[in-house]
Amino acid sequence: MTGKVAVVTGGGTGIGRASALALGRDGYSVVIAGRRPEPLEQTVNDGKAEGSRLLAVVADVSEPADVQRLFDQALEQFGRVDVLFNNAGRALPPVPLEDVPVADWLSVVAANLTGSFLCTQAAFRVMKKQEPRGGRIINNGSLSAHVPRPRSAPYTATKHAITGLTKSTSLDGREYDIACSQIDIGNARTELADMLSAGALQPDGSTRGEPMFDAGLVADAVVHMANLPPEANVQFMTLMATKMPFIGRG
Repeated sequence: MTGKVAVVTGGGTGIGRASALALGRDGYSVVIAGRRPEPLEQTVNDGKAEGSRLLAVVADVSEPADVQRLFDQALEQFGRVDVLFNNAGRALPPVPLEDVPVADWLSVVAANLTGSFLCTQAAFRVMKKQEPRGGRIINNGSLSAHVPRPRSAPYTATKHAITGLTKSTSLDGREYDIACSQIDIGNARTELADMLSAGALQPDGSTRGEPMFDAGLVADAVVHMANLPPEANVQFMTLMATKMPFIGRG
């Protein structure tokens, strides 16, 4: 895969970091984006120590100018974009729907949905023009794209919307050789999700710890999806802790 280029948003921590490092080990040049420079720099240094080519761009993906700068720097440094992993996002602590502050709703929509849309737009513009044409966009969905957790209206609404964005991107990308996939992840062990192992609110009102699995398995799946030939696509993948509450949730 030498010569291929990937952009990973939210690449400084968690699933984004693991995926960026895995893509780098697989021969990709990787551009990682995030709002905090320190985690980005750590990921770049760790990748370089493994012999990978990583570039960090401090960017807020909900800001159009930042997204444009992200893709401009990817092109300037590496010349093309073959894969975009729309991974950046945020969640809120459980809050009753009627008590969610409008500002919190808007911030989750901006990070999870608007950011993915803006990055998809920018990737389309690049992938349509480059030679060879096309590429692959992978969206980080969630089991919340299928069923909600209690008191998670903003997060759940955006993740359902990501599914719509994935389908529209797949359809509109066909004529430009742009494929789009979605990976729906449940209880990967990251700093953000570790709290679930200690205790997660359940629909019956109880709080119980839930099984987790290694986030490196998500990174492996992202690399697999990225490396498919142009004529094949994983449209949707669900990767989850085997015994977590999903089938039969509630």
